[in-house]
Amino acid sequence: MKRRFVFSLGLGAAVAVSVPVQAQTPPRIVSVGSALTEIVYALGAESLLVGVDTTSMYPAAAKVLPQVGYMRALSAEGVLSLKPTLVIATTAAGPTATLDQLRATGVEVVVLPDHYDYDSVIDKIAAVGRVTGKQAEAEAMIARGRTDMAELAKRLSTATVKPRVLFLLSMGGGAPQAAGRDTAADGIIRLAGGTNAIDGYAGYRPLTPEAVIASRADVVLVTQQTVQAMGGIEAVLNQPALRQTPAGRSGKVLQFDTLLLLGFGPRTPQAAEELAMALHPNLARAP
Repeated sequence: MKRRFVFSLGLGAAVAVSVPVQAQTPPRIVSVGSALTEIVYALGAESLLVGVDTTSMYPAAAKVLPQVGYMRALSAEGVLSLKPTLVIATTAAGPTATLDQLRATGVEVVVLPDHYDYDSVIDKIAAVGRVTGKQAEAEAMIARGRTDMAELAKRLSTATVKPRVLFLLSMGGGAPQAAGRDTAADGIIRLAGGTNAIDGYAGYRPLTPEAVIASRADVVLVTQQTVQAMGGIEAVLNQPALRQTPAGRSGKVLQFDTLLLLGFGPRTPQAAEELAMALHPNLARAP
């Protein structure tokens, strides 16, 4: 197929030339990171995916795609077997040597910062929109998210307290792993108008019984997967140290799906809203 362009020459003359139009080949994308995979689907660009990592479990359709392994332990051979032209990943992906190997073969590798705030989500959506040719859809998604987060922040500004929230990632086979600063749990707690009950360290660490009591948690936040592994909410509460916190005495335990709560992807406004309303039920919207 040819398109005709008219170029002006001197003195008003013109000449028509035919320039072939070459259709751009769609990228073959491997997505490494649950948030990025969710964004690809939310933008309607899933037909470009040829593979994902093992954290990409939402939506359900992503789970049937070929997998390239855990995001922090990728192998170049596994990724290259899918013949991708583009790998999109977050800074959590690795090892670095594997990403360098992929680049050396000519595969484009786009690594996006993954901070635990909504600005990071916006950056990821915009970047995925660019590489998939879905800029308009990305801009619309960003606009909706900004509106939702601004409305939530406005309501939270009227809250008189910020409940102390203790996020426990794992409670089986030893001391529970609790989220400190610079974690996804810390980020979502802050977006929802809470206070992380653990601020003495960054990352996840086991908590001693004394530290659990000292947290003075008003609320315990866990994932649905942790509750299932423990055998129910009562099993979560059946921890001697936890029973000595305000949360334990009142039985205040909140459970969320892991990827919804901690994903920092397109559903983060929903997660922040749901957690905020659980922490501040008096601020819930009128039906």
